[in-house]
Amino acid sequence: MTLAKPALPAYLDNIRIVLTRTSHPSNIGSAARAMKTMGLSRLTLVAPNLMATPMTEHPPVFDPQQPQAFKLPEESFILASGAADVLENAEITATLDEALADTTISCALTSRRREITAPLQTPRQLVPELLQAAARGEKVALVFGNETFGMSIEEVQACNRLMTISGNPDYFSLNLAQAVQVVCYELFSQTDMAMTHLQQEDHAATHAQIKGMIDHMESLMHDIDFFRRRNSERLMRRMQSLFGRANTQTEDIDILRGFFNTLKQNLKNKDQA
Repeated sequence: MTLAKPALPAYLDNIRIVLTRTSHPSNIGSAARAMKTMGLSRLTLVAPNLMATPMTEHPPVFDPQQPQAFKLPEESFILASGAADVLENAEITATLDEALADTTISCALTSRRREITAPLQTPRQLVPELLQAAARGEKVALVFGNETFGMSIEEVQACNRLMTISGNPDYFSLNLAQAVQVVCYELFSQTDMAMTHLQQEDHAATHAQIKGMIDHMESLMHDIDFFRRRNSERLMRRMQSLFGRANTQTEDIDILRGFFNTLKQNLKNKDQA
């Protein structure tokens, strides 16, 4: 019997990832993949400013007068892998204020010291508050800035929380999509989703099955004269105890008895040769 996969918490739909002025087409696709892997599907792109790449030689130009007319290049969809739906349903806005209009909590992702007095908090510290707000039906946003310049002071001021991913103080250089993955993972990990669908089904062997296998083993040991200088009763009691406390599965019993049968047959053939 296959265990049913648990349903994603509905409140995850109240959490959106906002990418502002993103320049690399592949980063948008990779961010979408990172999101969907962790159960998030709401993506907002603010004034994307795509650069030319070997795969996207002529990137689409964003028109702030017609934001929804902007179409992502094929490169973004290739990097999104199975998360193309996240890109297809992405909201596109001309300003961050528009993207945050209906949110109650917005987190600016930054790794730089700011003049703003709001405390810097890690994803682990902030996520409980974000999930509680989302569960109440409030809209929550996590805002990531441009790959090269990060978030401007104006963009940071538009948010009401500061989030930072801590790392090596001598070298800290996360790719945009990697940063999205880290934050999305922390969100998902704190939903306490069950992992039973990933666990192998338990088919514990019964006392009778274990005893039958031990008897089979003992018979084979006699055949190969294993007990010549050993106490057979004491040894077989130890074997019974060993397999009894080892959470032996029915599949384990089948494998061992199949091995014993093959070995016994080979010994018989050798004696007849």
